[in-house]
Amino acid sequence: MLRYLTAGESHGRALVVVVEGLPAGLEITVEEIQGELARRRLGYGRGPRMRFEQDEVTIVGGVRHGRTLGSPVAIEIGNSEWVKSDRWHEEMSTAPGATKAPLTQPRPGHADLAGMQKYGFGDARDVLERASARETAARVAAGALAKALLARIDVQVISHVVQMGAVVSKSTERPTPADLARVDASEVRCIDADAEAAMIAEIKAAAKDGDSLGGVVEVLAYGVPVGLGSHVHWDRKLDALLARSLMSIQAVKGVEIGDGFEVAGRRGSEAHDPIHWDAETSSYRRSSTLAGGVEGGISTGELLAARVAMKPLATLNRPVLTTVDVETKEETVSFKERTDVTAVPAMGVVAETMVALVLADEAARKFGGDSVAELVRNRDAFLASL
Repeated sequence: MLRYLTAGESHGRALVVVVEGLPAGLEITVEEIQGELARRRLGYGRGPRMRFEQDEVTIVGGVRHGRTLGSPVAIEIGNSEWVKSDRWHEEMSTAPGATKAPLTQPRPGHADLAGMQKYGFGDARDVLERASARETAARVAAGALAKALLARIDVQVISHVVQMGAVVSKSTERPTPADLARVDASEVRCIDADAEAAMIAEIKAAAKDGDSLGGVVEVLAYGVPVGLGSHVHWDRKLDALLARSLMSIQAVKGVEIGDGFEVAGRRGSEAHDPIHWDAETSSYRRSSTLAGGVEGGISTGELLAARVAMKPLATLNRPVLTTVDVETKEETVSFKERTDVTAVPAMGVVAETMVALVLADEAARKFGGDSVAELVRNRDAFLASL
């Protein structure tokens, strides 16, 4: 129902995203999209590129006077660094020609070597420019639209960091949408003050060593109605869709829904969410969130929760990882591009985007409607029927 396609390279002229399937009448502005993109640049441990490279957003089509038309929405995110740099004009030119400085030392942990082998490239830049996490800016722009649509059916998505390197938050507090400003105000997007300080110290230590850190974020979706996803086909299961989308984020190596890995070590009597009838709200409720708000591939109407693990970035400020020059076959160390010590806080914002895009897609599939008003009416009618 809701489809999107991104295009563009990290140091190219621009990133582009086209979103199809949005109903007509959804209010959206460039400022809203820029606000989400600014959140993606947050986080202690980010490199200097986040300070000087701005996201220049242009809505190219699909929106008139601040409202979607029901047609595909096209968004361009201009690269301010490309405009100012003769190097990238030449290096990333679309005109026929060749680079003067091919990169022949693929970086371990990146897509470089496998991509070069798959597509027959002799220059790692042919791979890394697209494999770069810069591409997620286009996804976040699409996610701004998805979040705006979800807000119309009272669904909100938020994330927070629960682990940075070896530092794990011991807090059981989960932020609500009302806590968004508080989460984003944290340098590492962690609401546990004690853990926040330890995480910053961990990042400083890694930076001193020229090393990098990974971590874990938790994504929470509030207000998700029962009935999104399906049990009848493997590719319609909501938890499967969430896991696939979250795993598609660059450097993510693990996803769990609810307390997935922890409950695997429990007995069944302690691994599931008991159901009871809430007379006050005239609804079925679960007294815990072990399943993360999804059972049998279908949303239960409870809090949706997923955790996402990001590996340490493979580009280091002190290149020590051994590789091989693909031309000479001599052993060397991988080349260095500008890099972050960690991008875990920013990954949380991207993870929000991926969850929002899945939920918006499934909401459009479940409730239908050519306009936002029609979709909301259909949602209301479905909930009333329960």
